[in-house]
Amino acid sequence: MKKHLAVLLLLSPSLVLAAGNTITFRGQVHAQTCQVSVDGSANPVVLLPTVATGDLAAVGSAAGETPFVVSVSGCTASAADALKIKTQFLASAATSGNNIPNLGTAKNVALQLRKSVGGDAIKLVGGSSVSVDGLEMAAGATSASHTFAVRYISENGVAGAGSVIGSVQYALDYL
Repeated sequence: MKKHLAVLLLLSPSLVLAAGNTITFRGQVHAQTCQVSVDGSANPVVLLPTVATGDLAAVGSAAGETPFVVSVSGCTASAADALKIKTQFLASAATSGNNIPNLGTAKNVALQLRKSVGGDAIKLVGGSSVSVDGLEMAAGATSASHTFAVRYISENGVAGAGSVIGSVQYALDYL
């Protein structure tokens, strides 16, 4: 009995290591970085308006578009060239329509990020970051901002009443 137990103890660490678990780390090194804020805060909460379930009565219907501003400061574009900075959005999960899943109680509702007010949708991929153009610091400038938007969208039929909660992480891509 003790021989079998010893064999199991010797094998269990290798079984854990053989599972193929991977941790990926990503980052950037750049000549300068900027301070970033969204609507004036490093950890913002963007409040969307309350909309009626009838506004989200069909698949693909959307309502409550709300702008939010990503701003950078504390950095300087060269005197000759503009500095183009991409905003990266990372959703831990995404819906089949590439939107932010609702963690609240409303049924058949997701949140859709947009490149600007009335602009194209930002197609999210769960677990992967998506880089979006928009922030451009003019030559010699020290700050810039870009207005993105978010809205409710129905992906699976008539929306049910309830809360809508979702989130994404954001970062700046200087490369």
